[in-house]
Amino acid sequence: MCANKSTEGNKPVEQVLSELDATRKGLSTQEAQKRLDQYGPNALVTQEKSMLMRFLSFFWGPIPWMIEMAALLSLVVQDWMDFSIIMTLLIFNALLGFWEEHKAQNALDALKGQLALMARALRDGVFKEIEAADLVPGDIVRVRLGDVVPADCVLIEGEYLSCDQAALTGESLPVTKKISDEVYSGSSVKQGEMVAVVTSTGENTFFGRTAKLVESAGAESHFQKAVMRVGDFLIIIAVALALLLVVTEILRGQDWINLIQFVLILVVASIPVAMPAVLSVTMALGALSLSKQKAIVSRLQAIEEMAGIDVLCSDKTGTLTQNKLTLGDPELFEAGDNQELILGAALASKAEDKDAIDLAVIGGLEDQSLLEKYERKNYIPFDPISKRTEATMAGPDGEQVFTKGAPQVIIELSDMSDERKKHALESVDIFAANGFRALGVARKEGDAWKMLGLLSLYDPPREDSAETIRKAKEHGIDVKMVTGDDVAIGREIARELGMGTNIQAAADFFAKDVDPDRLSAVQEDEVEEAEGFARVFPEHKYAIVKALQNKGHIVAMTGDGVNDAPALKQADAGVAVSGATDAARAAAALILTAPGLSVIIQAVEEARRIFERMMSYTIYRIAMTIDIMAFVVLAMLVFDFYPLTAVMIIMLALLDDIPIMTIAYDNTYLDPKPVRWNMRRVLSVSSLLGVLAVAETFGMLWVGKEILHYAVPQLQSALFLQLVAGGHLMLFVTRTRKPFFMRPYPSWQLFWAIVGTQVFAVFLVGFGFLVPKLPVMHIVYVWIYNLVWMFVQDIFKIMAYRLIDDKERHRKRFLHMSNLRLTPFGSLYRRKKR
Repeated sequence: MCANKSTEGNKPVEQVLSELDATRKGLSTQEAQKRLDQYGPNALVTQEKSMLMRFLSFFWGPIPWMIEMAALLSLVVQDWMDFSIIMTLLIFNALLGFWEEHKAQNALDALKGQLALMARALRDGVFKEIEAADLVPGDIVRVRLGDVVPADCVLIEGEYLSCDQAALTGESLPVTKKISDEVYSGSSVKQGEMVAVVTSTGENTFFGRTAKLVESAGAESHFQKAVMRVGDFLIIIAVALALLLVVTEILRGQDWINLIQFVLILVVASIPVAMPAVLSVTMALGALSLSKQKAIVSRLQAIEEMAGIDVLCSDKTGTLTQNKLTLGDPELFEAGDNQELILGAALASKAEDKDAIDLAVIGGLEDQSLLEKYERKNYIPFDPISKRTEATMAGPDGEQVFTKGAPQVIIELSDMSDERKKHALESVDIFAANGFRALGVARKEGDAWKMLGLLSLYDPPREDSAETIRKAKEHGIDVKMVTGDDVAIGREIARELGMGTNIQAAADFFAKDVDPDRLSAVQEDEVEEAEGFARVFPEHKYAIVKALQNKGHIVAMTGDGVNDAPALKQADAGVAVSGATDAARAAAALILTAPGLSVIIQAVEEARRIFERMMSYTIYRIAMTIDIMAFVVLAMLVFDFYPLTAVMIIMLALLDDIPIMTIAYDNTYLDPKPVRWNMRRVLSVSSLLGVLAVAETFGMLWVGKEILHYAVPQLQSALFLQLVAGGHLMLFVTRTRKPFFMRPYPSWQLFWAIVGTQVFAVFLVGFGFLVPKLPVMHIVYVWIYNLVWMFVQDIFKIMAYRLIDDKERHRKRFLHMSNLRLTPFGSLYRRKKR
């Protein structure tokens, strides 16, 4: 039967079909299923760890090693109570991390399922869209501009195909393929349309054999790097304080085994053990939330980048407009009437390609039966270079050739007088000024092309576009239209949508030989000040993104075609709009499954909420580390006693990790402006709260010793309860910049997780389980003490934010004034002139 292997050399098509036991009529559903069972899915088999190995991996690494060392030291000194609790902590952390990773992986697997590549395969005599994973050797498929080739294939029908296979073979330029040539899975189609037979699938494809060379793990986002730097910083601080404590206590004559055991436990409780899990869970849940809003995240870090975008470059067709073209009044030249003109355009169209222009033209033909009188002999699809389609048809008048496409191209192609060409170009301008798109139609007579006329097409704005743009402005996002249409069309649509009408022709900014990576300062200024761009080519989109990024903007770019891929990849948040090609979706970080811009605004809002959750967690984590480490170390150095037992520190770590996971579900403040990582603000606020927390805990120490006259065991219990309650109450303080008792209120998940851990802590202290018992009234005193301090911390937090924000405003105002030119006519004159 057929063999799942790549063909060698350029064999004749019939020989290839014979070896694959296939025909040009494709496969039946039954035969395809039989081959699918034989060869398996057209997908790479990933080597996934077993559930057991994934669970055991949580016992390996720096943090588990520290916990395991503490357990080993407990075993050496035969402290069975500490050993039991430390092992409980170790297993609990492993179970928690495993469960959260499992949830995150399930969420991401569900998202990947929605991104399955599709292919057009000839099954049961009809071309159908099926999942690329269901392709088998012998399938007949059609590939065209914008597709990612779904499997290794041999071309059997059509004119040509231009494929970009640089990621596979290293070739810098697209390669032209013709009949009997092989095309590789994973390469993208730049031009043309052809029919091919599948020769290899899955791991047997060229892509499968070289998958390791083209895999991309993806880089961490700026926010992830910043948070991990915070984690490293906290670990360094904790270890430094621990070393200071160890050296001092050993010099005092302390038993080094018990001391090191205690210090290890202290460091484990202080460093951000849960930070990686909190990050991944928050991101995964955010991606899952966005998927419900019809936005699929292909790279998790895109969520964070979306939170900071301040410029959105949006294409027009299908995003700002409905992408439902309707025919307007035409301008006739050689055509006898409107229907003759539309018929010529319809014959140069292909309904099965489902192109919007083709469908509009064919739909405008009053008598559809006229098309049945013609047989297509050859068809050249539209490509970005020729900018037209061409069809050779056999009909009642013999063999004829029709073409349709960009009006300037068709006008230049046609045999017309200069005066008629001038009239045609003026008609195009008139159409454009009224928001209509012109389409030239011509018929070949002998060796000359005769201009039949100009069709006018109109794509009305989407009903929600104007409202979406208004919301984008409220969110601090500048929306710039980027369209391949004429300037006049862009301005008309922009005017209807309430956008800026300073739409510039991209060619006026960028010369043909311009290097997008080396734009002049003047060019970058002009790109920044423009409110949109028309007559845009793919290289222009890339240059626009680069210019805006060089000016300090975080840029989102929408696109749908294979030629948009460079700009989508370069943008901070590349967005593949609904109906985008596979190549565009592969390059984008966010993929929309619903039309319009409103989904992007929803994604921005969700991203900003996620950003706030991560920010509040980071501030809380830094403050808690300062509180625990600084207090315990200083108390031992100054008062020469253990303020907490090892068991208390372990319980403190356990009770801290449980509610922090629920911060991923928390209600947050939605910042009206783009948000960016501000390390100065985070460190300032968290350090302030950490110092206040240390003062609060020392205050509890003083109250316990001097007023309540506790013995050391009871004092340790009071300090334990204070740290548990005070820490979680501080989480309520850090989660918002406003007073903690104002909206947005905590989510029920976060609130009840904290309440549950507090009830458990009170139970431990009240009944003397694992820790010395405290009277009920004394527990109440500790809580009242913490609540008072909660208001104190909240007041200082609000003052700190106001002080920092005021300084930031003054700094920006000073920089703005210092950047103004010294001459009285400098940049102000230049802006006015424009």
